[in-house]
This record gives sequence, C-alpha cells and structure tokens, in this order.
Amino acid sequence: MLARLDHTRLLRYAGLFTWAVVALPLVSLWLHPIEPSLDLGEEAAATPVRIGVVAWSAYLGFGLIYAWLTRGLGSRRVGPVNLLLLTLLTGCAVAISYYSASGLGSILLMVVACVLPWLLPLPLGIAWLVVSQFLVVPVYVRGLGFTWTDALMQSVLYAGFCVFVFVTSLVARQQSQAREDQRRLNAELRATRALLAESARVNERTRISRELHDLLGHHLTALSLNLEVAGHLVRGTAQEHVNQAHTLARLLLSDVREAVSRLRDDDAIDMAATLLPLADNVPGLRIDMHMPEPFLLDDPERAHVLLRCTQEIITNAVRHAQASVLELDYRVENGVVRLRARDDGRGAQGAAMAGNGLRGIRERLDGYGGRLDIDPAPARGFALDLSLPLQADAAAVAAVVPGERVAATG
Repeated sequence: MLARLDHTRLLRYAGLFTWAVVALPLVSLWLHPIEPSLDLGEEAAATPVRIGVVAWSAYLGFGLIYAWLTRGLGSRRVGPVNLLLLTLLTGCAVAISYYSASGLGSILLMVVACVLPWLLPLPLGIAWLVVSQFLVVPVYVRGLGFTWTDALMQSVLYAGFCVFVFVTSLVARQQSQAREDQRRLNAELRATRALLAESARVNERTRISRELHDLLGHHLTALSLNLEVAGHLVRGTAQEHVNQAHTLARLLLSDVREAVSRLRDDDAIDMAATLLPLADNVPGLRIDMHMPEPFLLDDPERAHVLLRCTQEIITNAVRHAQASVLELDYRVENGVVRLRARDDGRGAQGAAMAGNGLRGIRERLDGYGGRLDIDPAPARGFALDLSLPLQADAAAVAAVVPGERVAATG
C-alpha cells in the first residue's frame, strides 16, 4: 500500500498522525490538571493548569488547516490565502503551548516545518522556522518555571528537531522538482521523436514520389513514344498488338502519375501526433488542446517552430504563471497557423517583461515572418497570440475542418 503513496502524501499523513498523537497528552491535561510550581507565586499556584475551549479550538483548527494546506503539495499555486493559513497554523501551534502550559506546541511546530519548503522560499522558510520557535520561549518561563536561559536552550533543542524535519521536506521538494523536470524532458523527447518520425516519413514519401516521377515516368513516356512510332510502321495483326501495348503503356503512365500525386498530397506532418505528448501528465496543470482535424503541415521547419513554442508556453504556465488550466487553440486560416494560449494563473502587472522564454518564442517566429502578441491580465491569467505564416504554396498544407476538438488533459 505504501508503494502507491507518493512522498507528498506520506508527508501529509505523517503530519496528521503526529497531530493526532498530540491529542493524548492534551486529554491527560484536561482530565488531570497540573498544579503550577510554587515558584510562580501564590496567585498562580492557586490556579491549576486546565485545558479549556481555547486550547481545544486551537488544536482542532491546527488539524483542519494542515489538512487543507497539504491536500495538494507541489501541485497547487501558492497565493495569499495559503500564506494566511500558514500564519494561522503557526498561531494555533503556539496557542496550544500557551493555553496548555506545555511544550506540545513545539512538537506541532515540527509539523509546520514540514510544509514550509513547499509554501515559502528557502530564506523566508528558515526565518519563519526560527521565529516560530522563539515565540514559545515565554511558555517555558511562565508555564513550566524555566529560567530564561533554560527556556532558550529548550527552544533551540526543538529548533534543531524542526531543522531536521525542514531539511527532510526540502529534499522531498527538490526530488519532486527533479521528477517534474524529468517528466517534462521525457514529454519533449517524445514530441521531438514524433516530429522526427513524421519528418522521416515525409522525406521518404518525397523521395519515393520523386523516383517514380523521374525514373519510371521517364521510361514509360519513352516506351509510349516508341510504341506510337512502331504503330505507324507495322500493319495487320502486329499493328493491333503494338496499339494494345501502347494503350497499356499510357494507362501505366497514368497510374504512376496518380500514385505520385497521392504521395505528394499526403506529404505532410501530423501535428496532432507531435503536440499531444506535451500535454501528458503535467502535475497540477490541465491542458486543453483544440486543433483542426486533420492538423497537417508540410514544412518540417515550421512544424519544429510550432512544437518549440508550445513547449515554452507550457513550461511558463507551470513555472511562472502558477496556473491550473491552460487552453491552447490552434487554427489554420488563410495560409497562417494561429495559436491562442490562455491560462488561469496570476497574470502580470503592467507591461509583461519578456524573459528568455518569450524572447525565444519571438525570435523563432521572426525567422519565418511570424508574430507574438502578449496580453498580461493581472489576476485574470496570461494570454498569448501566436501567428506563423506557411509557405507560399500552403494551400495544400492542411485540410481544415473548423470546430473539431482534440483535448488532452495533464
């Protein structure tokens, strides 16, 4: 059963198990209140430590928030709501220590340390971890009667445990990113292999059609001319056989020309077979591809440009846009391939600053007279309009049936 669980689910279930175990000492404190130390004064000594509604509310709140935050580690975008929930999660852990006068909150802060690498950048995560541990220091002083030095040492001890948990989760996060990079590279490799296979098929069909036209067609034409001349030189039964052979030669020449024409007509790259592998199993991102049927290009170089541009758009949606849905709409209109890409990510403020990815897309398109238009809509996603002109003889490139939809979900 454990083999079917990935590392993110294991981390989540381990944290929930730790949270559940903390309930045992809380129940014990609730049933058997601890008398405070006499060193705290007569007023404090008269009031036993009893677990109340606030402590139980903080405990239940911690579990609910943790379950919500970890429901999709690594596959969801991190927004302000997640940061607010992380703050509440840390506050609940500290509150449990304050209202139970125990170090149980420090144990739960180890669970908080487990999710920090997934939600925060590394420097901010380390700072969050350290500050949260020092927030519990007054509990050791007032609730447990520690000196400030002992309380600080106790906090540092728990901080060491939290650092260990933090590093373990950080390694899991890095492995997840490495696995995603490997998946992306494999998808790109499959797409490139499909493009190469289509290009090889097109080149072979072109070679065969050229050989049929140049060699067999030439010889059949010469044979037909010779038979026509022979038909004028003979008489009687021999002339009938020569005329019959001439007719067969012309029919054979017509069949060869028809076969060459069919090979030329089918001399195109199937872009659906090339592009669909890019949408396979993209974590946290659903990719909907809308394509004409069939979607054929006869220029391998332009097909390669369209493939690379699609790869870059998907990569940007995963790495930068933090999107959950990406729509790719391909059309062939008036000898131009058009691609409309839109995601539901965070968009961009003001004018979009073209990074290396967008610059690469624009440079690829410029080499073939194409164009890239960017629509950065803050909080409404990111949209790209891409146009790639086909060759002058693009009329035979693609037979388009508008409205046909091919969907791939990753």
